[in-house]
Amino acid sequence: MKKNLLPIFSFLLLILACQPSGNSKNSAASTPLKQEVDKPFSDLIKSDRFIVELTGQNPSNMSLVFSIKRYDGQEIYRQVIKAKELIDNYKHTVDLEKEADQIKFLQEETKLFFEDENFLEPAVTPGENPDENTEDKAFYSALKKSGLNGFKYRLSNEMKIYIAWSALDNKVKVYYKCC
Repeated sequence: MKKNLLPIFSFLLLILACQPSGNSKNSAASTPLKQEVDKPFSDLIKSDRFIVELTGQNPSNMSLVFSIKRYDGQEIYRQVIKAKELIDNYKHTVDLEKEADQIKFLQEETKLFFEDENFLEPAVTPGENPDENTEDKAFYSALKKSGLNGFKYRLSNEMKIYIAWSALDNKVKVYYKCC
């Protein structure tokens, strides 16, 4: 009889080991989602590290934290985007009534943050000219001459932020805000 119980016991252990532990809703929200990518930004050759992380336990206290660390390890940019603000900016175009949908939306935003189209190489092409959405025309002109790369991220369907490294000011600056 003991010989017959061993395969059954082993089978039950195998089934239990394959089961997800805890509440899947809570574990999805409590597991931070982090994306990292290395791209030239403050230098045309050396790569900086772009990092975005979804922090917090639920949409009311979650944030999307975006930072850039220069090739030498120095943090040169940090932007904290409150999840509630991001959700509020999209709730007219995306169904975000349920908390589970909000968390899924935030996780997807984190995953898509570093799409190739957001890395602008160069930030300003030779044929581009500043318009009414250009924050700093002198910086825009300097970017055009330097050929440094840029990056854009969105805060809503109507607002994208374009940033680049300013060699003159030795910091990351916004050079364009647009729809």
